[in-house]
Amino acid sequence: MNTIEKLKILSEDSRYDMACACGSGNDDRRKRGLDGKWLYPVTLPNGGYSILLKTLLSNSCLNDCKYCPIRSDADIQRCTLKPEETADLFMAYVKKKMAFGLFLSSGIINNPDYTMSRINAVSRLLRYKHRYKGYIHLKIIPGASDAAIEDSISLASAVSLNIETPGKERFDLLSDKKNYIKDIIRPIKLISRLTSKGNRFSGVKSTTQFIVGASNETDSEIIKYMLGLYKKLNFQRVYFSAYQKGLGHYSIPGEQKTDSTPEQIFMREHRLYQVDYLIRKYRFSGDDIVLNESGNLDLDKDPKETWAGCHPEFYPVRINKADEESLLRVPGIGPVTADIIIKMRRHGKIKHLEDLGIKGKRLDNLRKYAVIE
Repeated sequence: MNTIEKLKILSEDSRYDMACACGSGNDDRRKRGLDGKWLYPVTLPNGGYSILLKTLLSNSCLNDCKYCPIRSDADIQRCTLKPEETADLFMAYVKKKMAFGLFLSSGIINNPDYTMSRINAVSRLLRYKHRYKGYIHLKIIPGASDAAIEDSISLASAVSLNIETPGKERFDLLSDKKNYIKDIIRPIKLISRLTSKGNRFSGVKSTTQFIVGASNETDSEIIKYMLGLYKKLNFQRVYFSAYQKGLGHYSIPGEQKTDSTPEQIFMREHRLYQVDYLIRKYRFSGDDIVLNESGNLDLDKDPKETWAGCHPEFYPVRINKADEESLLRVPGIGPVTADIIIKMRRHGKIKHLEDLGIKGKRLDNLRKYAVIE
């Protein structure tokens, strides 16, 4: 195969990893380019978006992750890009202004450090041979050595390593070859130390991803680990990828016990993203997230509305007097609208909810929880 043919296969296989870009708006969804490759928008540290070329270096893999479509015994077409052709290909896209950043991951070739050496070689070629100063997101391979991880961080704008599951017990259902503490938690803690505020690589963004529903975990377990990643390890983003039965070509222990439909599986992923936003953007704490008796979120209701339903004493919120934190507890009001309200109040009282620019169902919902006094 030539380079473009390999790229089409490897770019397609990379789409299951969401740890670089995922969102609900038209501007932050991935798009397929004319040549079949996937292009991903990513939020830059200084604001705004850039378009990433996202690909695997290789879809050959020694690992046995039971949810993964490229696991070692999967019957797929295998191929590998060389570091030199990957760097040259990416720079060709940059020069044509078809991509402005790179997300590079790989299946495991030979061993984790050998794979990391090839991933880092691509970044080193871009940084030093091609003098590329733009956005590079590198995937940290589970089980990589401290030296390989530090080398990767020194070359990247962002790095990620998928935590996959909340805890060792859940993780052991998915792989017989990987060790949760040694291959996942150890490098995640190292990434945290190297990229935390005040350290040499504090400008490098760190992200991770959960595979939702692959190991019969509860939302409570995921949220607990998510809070730890944010509060204790200072990761910038946590992503969620719904496990789709059959993609890994393997029956995961216990998965036959669930009768969730595809719609419910993806709604669960969506609810977890909403919780993530409540914690990062709306100042909710872990205790504010309402779960059912099974430790899961309500699939039929937004978690913010669920909180509102459990706290009727908090409402109605007075638009002209409430502080920002109280405004953010109102279903229908997000950080942007809260900021608009505060700015409008500096010039006088707000007289009508319609003055906030909210319309339709969102306005109808807002009337249940807020008043113009």
